[in-house]
Amino acid sequence: MRNIDLEIITRAVKELSIEANTVANCDLKDALSLSIEKEVSPVGKAVLGQLLKNQNIAKAENLPICQDTGFTVVYLEIGMDVSFTGGIIQDAVDQGVREGYIEGCLRKSIIKNPLTSPVNTKDNTPAIVHIELIPGDKVKVSLMPKGGGAENMSRIKMMKPSDGVEVVRDFILETVKRGGANPCPPIIVGVGVGGTFDYVAYLAKKSLFRKIGERNSDPEIALLETSWLLEVNKLGIGPAGLGGKVTALELFVEVFPRHIATFPVAVNIQCNAARVKTRII
Repeated sequence: MRNIDLEIITRAVKELSIEANTVANCDLKDALSLSIEKEVSPVGKAVLGQLLKNQNIAKAENLPICQDTGFTVVYLEIGMDVSFTGGIIQDAVDQGVREGYIEGCLRKSIIKNPLTSPVNTKDNTPAIVHIELIPGDKVKVSLMPKGGGAENMSRIKMMKPSDGVEVVRDFILETVKRGGANPCPPIIVGVGVGGTFDYVAYLAKKSLFRKIGERNSDPEIALLETSWLLEVNKLGIGPAGLGGKVTALELFVEVFPRHIATFPVAVNIQCNAARVKTRII
């Protein structure tokens, strides 16, 4: 059994909070660079070029890539041979977010209680924390600052059990089309299928932690990902919603078994500032 002091988790979350908001990942930058070659619209090309320039400035000057520094979503993959000491996991993660957002001068966007106490928590806490147990004695910390604009364009639908693949595709396309320019395209589309009402949203969000170009391990699902991505890019929304061929950089699908009487589908939209950072402890 390996013992890990939760102060290590706090420090990792703090550092990842700052890094995720200021340094774009290579897969995102590469995808934006390639999209400039694919885009036929001069305005679209200019928008994509400006996004890359913005990312370079953010890294060089340690500034946020986007003014919306998001709701902090953290996935912890915890080895079953790990034991924590020094407190509670949620508290440790929240403390890391608190320190990172204050030290990094990142915008604090979280409202304490939307019904009875709609005031800012002033430190971007609490974080959304998901935990998955895995074999081994390591902890994988994955952090995503999820912006509100793209989150607002996300949807869940409880479909009829008799609905097929085409109906799922149409729901994805409808969701992206309804979003238009609001989620700051080019976007990344996360799709969850199966499970329950709550779990399908988890699947859609979890898919957004993949690297661009990382296909589903199921070959048939992988084919749907590439096919649906092409369909999304035929919508013509384009960069910043100004028209063009590059509406989305990627589309991910995660599936889970479903009840015979249900067919939940969720679409979680990610903006062009797809900020995900990971550390293994």
